[in-house]
Amino acid sequence: MWCSAIVAIVTLILSLLAVPLAATAQPAGKVWRIGYLNAGSGRIVEAFRQGLRDLGYVEGQNIVIEYRQADGQLDRLADLAAELVRLPVDVLVTPGENAARVAQQATHTIPIVLAAGSDPVGLGLVASLARPGGNLTGLSLMGSELEGKRLELLKEAVPTASRVGVLFNPASIGAVHQWRETERAARSLGVQLYALEVRQADELEHAFATATSAGAGALIVLRSFPLETHRTRILQLAAQSRLPVMSDLRSFVDDGGLMSYGPSLPDLFRRAATYVDKILKGAKPGDLPVEQPTKFELVLNLKTAKALGMTIPPSLLLLADEVLQ
Repeated sequence: MWCSAIVAIVTLILSLLAVPLAATAQPAGKVWRIGYLNAGSGRIVEAFRQGLRDLGYVEGQNIVIEYRQADGQLDRLADLAAELVRLPVDVLVTPGENAARVAQQATHTIPIVLAAGSDPVGLGLVASLARPGGNLTGLSLMGSELEGKRLELLKEAVPTASRVGVLFNPASIGAVHQWRETERAARSLGVQLYALEVRQADELEHAFATATSAGAGALIVLRSFPLETHRTRILQLAAQSRLPVMSDLRSFVDDGGLMSYGPSLPDLFRRAATYVDKILKGAKPGDLPVEQPTKFELVLNLKTAKALGMTIPPSLLLLADEVLQ
């Protein structure tokens, strides 16, 4: 009888002790809040999300992503950045340099990851690639270094194009920087450039009329908003004007442009997730070197070339990573 009573008492004590022990052994996990500030729309964000999944992050379980996008209206970025800072978020991710600049102005403490920025050193976003300093790091598009190569490839595809229109939004800090680098390359290649500045979509028709009257034989579209948002209209006008289009964005070629050359954006956005992971694990952004692209793509559209009555040189076809028929 006494043995039974002792067993019962011991069992009761152990059961009472087990409750706090179990609670201590399985604490509630930390749910990180990531802010995603985009000057445009969210077309490429899936590569970033996949990068996070590959690292073990699951939306709604251990991370929450707060999306804010300006849909090409750059003047909205400041208010959207302020919203994310007020939440607050643990890390701010910006696809491009315009959003990165605004994010830096909104906070000096929240870490910022730049997924694909044109020349972050030249634009003053970081002190150096090796030691960014401050609260921003990420990946560079090498935009400035590649402008000469794009113009060179365009000249090889369209050797008669001694005059080239360059379409860009002057409100985009990255596009202005790219324009200056393209100008520098044009002087050495003997190409005359025409700046076609477009801030709003309703200015596109005037820009193409200017290019036609100037006798432009080809068109370069610099990565800037609202140009990416209105890609379809730009390519329609280019087809009407019979202007072959070069861009650093593969999407322009998929939709009817002649050619593109630049880093693989999906690759950069997947790699941006590794920066977020390191920061959430305690790394300081100022100590994480800015990485440059490792994968570049030259894509040609033969269907567009045929519609324009062009023959792409065999040497260029051999260089291409992909040829769309």
